[in-house]
This record gives sequence, C-alpha cells and structure tokens, in this order.
Amino acid sequence: MASPRMETFCCPNRDAATEFVVTFQPVLFGALSLGSAALSLLFAILQILPKRKGYRRLGQYPLPRPASSSRILFIISICDILGCTGVIVRSSVWLGLPNIVDHISVVNNTDVWPEVFCVGSAMWIQLFFSASFWWTFCYAVDVFLVVKTSAGISTIILYHMITWGLAVLLCVEGVAMLYYPSISDCEQGLQHAIPHYVTTYAPMLLVLIANPVFFNRTVSTVTSLLKGRQGIYTENERRLANEIKIRFFKIMLVFFICWVPNIINESLLFYLEMQTDISDNSLRNIRNTALITWFIMGILNPMQAFLNTLAFHGWTGFDVDFSLQQRRELVWDSVSTSAANMTSHNPVVGTTLLYQSHVQESQKNMMGNGQHHSDAISVLSEGSESSTVEIHISSELQDYEDVDADGESLENSVRH
Repeated sequence: MASPRMETFCCPNRDAATEFVVTFQPVLFGALSLGSAALSLLFAILQILPKRKGYRRLGQYPLPRPASSSRILFIISICDILGCTGVIVRSSVWLGLPNIVDHISVVNNTDVWPEVFCVGSAMWIQLFFSASFWWTFCYAVDVFLVVKTSAGISTIILYHMITWGLAVLLCVEGVAMLYYPSISDCEQGLQHAIPHYVTTYAPMLLVLIANPVFFNRTVSTVTSLLKGRQGIYTENERRLANEIKIRFFKIMLVFFICWVPNIINESLLFYLEMQTDISDNSLRNIRNTALITWFIMGILNPMQAFLNTLAFHGWTGFDVDFSLQQRRELVWDSVSTSAANMTSHNPVVGTTLLYQSHVQESQKNMMGNGQHHSDAISVLSEGSESSTVEIHISSELQDYEDVDADGESLENSVRH
C-alpha cells in the first residue's frame, strides 16, 4: 500500500493516529496486502506479455515506431508493477519477521536496520506509485496534444524528465522534512509532517482533477474530427468516439477506486491527530471508519497494476507468445487492412481499418490535415478488444475511377 502513514510509522516517536492504524491487526493487514499485490503483479505481467492472437502482421509494409501514448501506457504498467514488488517485499518481511516492527521504537534505538528497511521500502513504494501518477497525467496531456497538434514521439523525452524528476524530487524532499533532524528522533507536530503528505498526494489530486478535464476536451475534439472526415457523423464514427470515451472513463474509474480511499482515510486520521485523546468514546465511529478505509487501501492500492492493464488493453488472455523473433516482428504492429473482392458490375469495397496506437511517428511526414486527423484518432483507440477498434466502411462505387481513388486512400492510411 502506498500511504505516507507507512513512512511516518518508521519514526520511533510517531503520532498516536499512525500508531493506531498501523498496529491494528498487522498480520491480517500484511496478509491482505501481500495477497492483493501478488495477484495484481502476476496478472499485470500476464497482461503486458505479447500474445499470439493480440497482434496482427503488417505484411509488406514497414513497421513504424510506437506512439508516445502507447509507450506511456507501458511505462505506467511498469511503475505499477515495481510498486507492487515493493509492497510484496515489505509485507513478506513484516509477516516473516514480526519482531522487526517492534524494534522500531524509542526504547530500542540501537538497531538501525529495521528503520532503514522501513524507510527504504516505503520510499520505493511511494516513488513508483508517484511516478505512475505523473505518467497518468502525462498520458492525458499527450492524447490531448495528439488530437490538437501533431506532437511527435520526441515528446516522450520531455515526459521522462518531468515525471521522474518530479517524482524523485518530491519523494526526497518530503522524506527529508519528515525525518528531520534524524530518523531516530523525528520532530513532533502536525505542521512538520504536512509537507510530506502534500508531496505524496499532490500528483494524485492532480490526476483526479486535471485528467477528467483533458479527457473530456479530447473526446470533444475527436468527435469534431470524426464529423469533419466525411462531412457526416455515421454510426461507425459514433461507435469509435464512444469506444474512446469508454476507455478514458475506465482509466479514471480505476484511479478513483484505487486511490480515493486514501484521501478519505488520510482526512480521518488528520482529524484524529488534532484530538487530545483519540481513544475517546465519541470518536468511535471515526476510528472504525479509518480502520475500514485502511484495510480497503491495503487491498485496492496494489490492485491498480492489474486494473490499469484492463482499462488500457482489456483482457488479453493467457495465450502468451514466448517466441523472441516473432515478438520483435509483431509487438509494434500498427494496422491491418483487408479489402473484399470487387465485381465489374457493382463494385463494393469493404475496408477494415484496425485503428491502433502505433502510428503517431509517421505524423512528422504528413502532408494534409485529413491524414493527421486519422492518425490522431487511431492513437486514442488502441486498448479496446484486442487493442483495436474495428471500423467497417462499405461504400458502393459508381465507376472504376472511384475504386482507384479509394484504393489509393487505403494505401495512404496504411503508410501513415
């Protein structure tokens, strides 16, 4: 679980509210956190592994580099997996060596290794989950920029600088202020701990507030682009816009489910900290609610790794492809097209466009706005069933000139 209370618990002279929740049924809490993190880690890794049926060959066309949005989703999954790994290690050690928690006390201040492990594991978990928050925010910004401008793959470097720089800076700054003047003698007072909690929850609140705004504006822009492609808003365009909207909704739903309990729990514990006696009978309901949300956090926080992959890609199945050579050929496939046979009397072209997210790099070489709009939309639609949104467009053509024009348009869409 990613909570600043775990880092506060590493102080031997911790506050009463932190002592109350962390020491309540620690074995049960550790077992639930370990089980949740282990399951989430296992299924998250299974989700991102290449599958035999999840990717399609491009055939004779060259493979473009993946879009920045696709890379961001992969990085978010990696951050979640590393955060889950930290939860597993910490919970395993606390369950296997229960005395290590007892050594973190004012009475026993000679053995520093329990405190070092406590601080190290807590910082590891906070760093990677915080990085996941920043990357989630960058994803919302990136998909918005994709449909508004032709942002290229080079922006991923800027995202790396922003996310890792802010995650490390805020993590180190918050911990340094929390453990001042030393880890064995943390300074008392709620005001002293507030900067640490602000640096922890700032990126989380940023995602909760800013991402829905970016996603809503992106959906509005995509709807306008789809209407402008052919001058009409057909059922196919409506279905694609709906798929994109649902995908954004699932991403925010997972985030709300996994992290809103943290905000509720922290608010309750802050309220308890301000009381002179947290064991007062009038505070019973608040204490019980704080304990309930504490255990909910222990279960839901690590589950973000698996739930995020479901929101990004859907269920990808168990058919893992362990062939390294085939993986290199298929992992960055961008689009697959198929055309129905045409007759000379009543030619009908059935075009299947599999919009996927690995086409953004080619936007640098685009000549027209129509091509940019098509690729911008394709970046957003990755992640539905089999990581594609399948659009069937069938049109009756009056003469062979129209057939040739559609064939050329199809060829351009494959190139870009």
